[in-house]
Amino acid sequence: MNRLGTAGLGLAALALLGLSPAVMAHEIKVKSDDKVLASFDIVETRITTEAGKAVFRTRVRTDAGKVKPAATGKFPGSEVYAYVWPTSLNSGDIGFDTGQGIVALAVTFHPDFDDGARGAKNRDVWHPHWVVLNEDKACPGGLKVKDIPEGAKPKLPETWPGVPLLIDSPAYPTELKGDAVEVQVPLASIGALATASFDGVTAGLRVDGNLHAPLLCVSNVFKVASGNLSLPGKVVPAR
Repeated sequence: MNRLGTAGLGLAALALLGLSPAVMAHEIKVKSDDKVLASFDIVETRITTEAGKAVFRTRVRTDAGKVKPAATGKFPGSEVYAYVWPTSLNSGDIGFDTGQGIVALAVTFHPDFDDGARGAKNRDVWHPHWVVLNEDKACPGGLKVKDIPEGAKPKLPETWPGVPLLIDSPAYPTELKGDAVEVQVPLASIGALATASFDGVTAGLRVDGNLHAPLLCVSNVFKVASGNLSLPGKVVPAR
């Protein structure tokens, strides 16, 4: 366990409990937990739609984005910290082939490499990604970002960053301020968001030290908003 703590269950174990959407209040409210570092201690997460966009918003106990991974000076073995919204979306909704795994929006920070679309530099800022997650027992947290095998030619979105993973690097407006993380996603690009279910997770990921599949593992789960990754949040129009 690292200094950030853990949710006590790997994401894969949580995922096995089922991903069927549950209809509840659109936000997920959570009691704070002083065993989790304040920057990753989720107290509320929600997705609302307004003015042609979906607004992803997570509140933590304090200091959103303040804690970042330490730079190692190399890509293998480097760390990624992330605020994540697992969703009921299909991978086909975000520009990949259909049925590839769990679709999540993630706001990430990783000081040892860039993965922006078309070579954009992003290692020094928090920035958004769409990722497709698969179960993998080789990963400490039980899940990985899905690898693209050598020689495979899957369907890829226009802003795919050129790495051998099912990951997308759209330039969505993203802000971390005070206790909140917020991303604005155009509904015109992903209409299925308007009726999606979701959850909230804070997690750490690690690049494989040998750069072999799995290349990018979930290495530590800091907190899961629902407690069981049941996707109880429901996107509804803002009030």
